[in-house]
Amino acid sequence: MTAAPLIKIATDEPAAKLSLAGLTRDRLKVALAAAGVPEKQLRMRVGQLWSWIYVRGVTRFEDMTDVSKDLRRQLEELYTLDRPEIVSEQISVDGTRKWLLRLPKRGHEARAPEIETVYIPESDRGTLCISSQVGCTLNCSFCHTGTQKLVRNLETEEIVAQIMLARDRIGDWPGAKGPDDGRLLPQSERKITNVVLMGMGEPLYNFDNVKAAMDIASDGEGLSLSKRRITLSTSGVVPEIPRWGEEADTMLAISLHATNDALRDELVPLNRKYPIAELMEACRNYPGLSNARRITFEYVMLKGVNDSLAEARALVRLLSGIPAKINLIPFNPWPNTRYECSDWETIERFADVVNRAGYASPVRTPRGRDILAACGQLRSESLKLSASERNALSQGG
Repeated sequence: MTAAPLIKIATDEPAAKLSLAGLTRDRLKVALAAAGVPEKQLRMRVGQLWSWIYVRGVTRFEDMTDVSKDLRRQLEELYTLDRPEIVSEQISVDGTRKWLLRLPKRGHEARAPEIETVYIPESDRGTLCISSQVGCTLNCSFCHTGTQKLVRNLETEEIVAQIMLARDRIGDWPGAKGPDDGRLLPQSERKITNVVLMGMGEPLYNFDNVKAAMDIASDGEGLSLSKRRITLSTSGVVPEIPRWGEEADTMLAISLHATNDALRDELVPLNRKYPIAELMEACRNYPGLSNARRITFEYVMLKGVNDSLAEARALVRLLSGIPAKINLIPFNPWPNTRYECSDWETIERFADVVNRAGYASPVRTPRGRDILAACGQLRSESLKLSASERNALSQGG
């Protein structure tokens, strides 16, 4: 398999002006007030800009034709509609796209932080995997992201901006043209149909910013994603799970990967703080849980570690009574990992046990392995791999 090309896009330092793209209504109101908009006009003007930014995806104030020229000029002087800077874009042979994004520096930061965002197209849907933190604190032993120390939480606008940038790049705004590179895009009108918080970081450790960002994403007068098509994946921050269900009302995924505390302590160290029994109790009590709104349990298949038939039977017992779907994830290798992916026959036997117990257990098709964009491979300190290394990773060994 030929390695995907690395398209270098980064140019200059990010602009110092605040970008209005990604702001909540309240923060947009504050920005407009600072630009001199009278109090009695603020609600109307927020509505106008909200539509231009989140429905039509404009990137220039001059395109806001129902906004007065004087206000457009004032906004141009004070603000931008910039997205994060694209350091690189990689496109997998299977159509998966990965962007390495550089965020503006904060005052205390010595260098601009970077994150990764991944778009996974299928014929009838497109899933955007977004990050919630720069790095991660959880140190899950099988996850490449866990090898990068936490730098900071993402702000609300930095989370939303990942969706907007992806829509720019694949032509997902009304009337926009898609890329002409011949790679797979959905046949549906919307090219991004689903958003998953499965990128870098633990989203429940950045609760408020993630919640505000998903409110923007699901706003019916803006980006207009259904909450049924937004999934938050957590490694098990038990106290925040019920709160997320009550306040955000999205779908939930649990990064499980083991059925006993001894093994999960090793694979997902957060388990030492919130053991499996507590996690399962939080899942059983998740607000809105039903057969129509099942929890997805993610289970990475690690050769000789958690892939026995005994583990499959234990998984069925563990999830008894919880409306659930089980995603079996073939391990996606990354440089210097000590784990191997389970053999395909082993995965099939494991899935058969789970299926016979009445649980849907799709095996997730690895996507974007050749560009380190698959589940568990994201890390913003880019590694330069040889063609042979990339080919080995894409082949799973």
